[in-house]
Amino acid sequence: MINAPFADGHSWMHGIDPRLRVIGAVVFAVVVAVSYEFAVLFAALILSLSMALSARLAFRDVVHRLLTPLIFLLLLWAVLPWSYEGDALTTLGPVVITRPGVILCAQISVKTVSLMVAFMALLATMTVDTLGHALNRLRLPDKMVHMLLITYRYLFVIEQEYQRLVRAMKIRNFHPKTNLHSYRTYAYLVGMLFVRASERARRVHGAMICRGFNGRFVSLREYPPRIRNPVFCLFAVLSLVMLVALEWLT
Repeated sequence: MINAPFADGHSWMHGIDPRLRVIGAVVFAVVVAVSYEFAVLFAALILSLSMALSARLAFRDVVHRLLTPLIFLLLLWAVLPWSYEGDALTTLGPVVITRPGVILCAQISVKTVSLMVAFMALLATMTVDTLGHALNRLRLPDKMVHMLLITYRYLFVIEQEYQRLVRAMKIRNFHPKTNLHSYRTYAYLVGMLFVRASERARRVHGAMICRGFNGRFVSLREYPPRIRNPVFCLFAVLSLVMLVALEWLT
């Protein structure tokens, strides 16, 4: 199963209605994505860190999940400042570092970290099935929600089938090399994986029909009204209005 360490918690953020968290994450992402003023971006970063603290996210896990986007940002900093046209900020030998390139890299970096931390606090604090049922209650298309839930469930089944086929290849003394036999073997592996996935899908569909599946997944989870829900809505609205006002006035 997908490792979801943030979903198992009892913080203030975990008790908020998942639908409100999904809406808040989407609106926050839109506002941050269209903002360019550094006052707005740093305010958004402070808000995302505050949400992470309220969700009691482990600092080590947060940093671990930021490593991949940080590697991408390092590559961006290595290329964009000298390849972006504009006024020269400084010169490193034959390389000219432009001011617009540095500003753009800084904007992208702050936006990326802000959105990643906000998504960890708002969305990673719920399981995938909870997210799917929240999207369903927000009136998203049923087929999209079904694809999300079924993919999450049977992705691991396909992975088990893949591991079984790989073990069978190793038992038959297969050693991958850069030759035609290895390429053909991997092609057979992929083809057999698709065949078994298709057969499993047909059996699963038959089992669902036998159990009375009528096109909808029923969730037994309830989202009772709590005082923290309107408090979260008020905090979110005031924060987003503040970000929009800062972008508009500065």
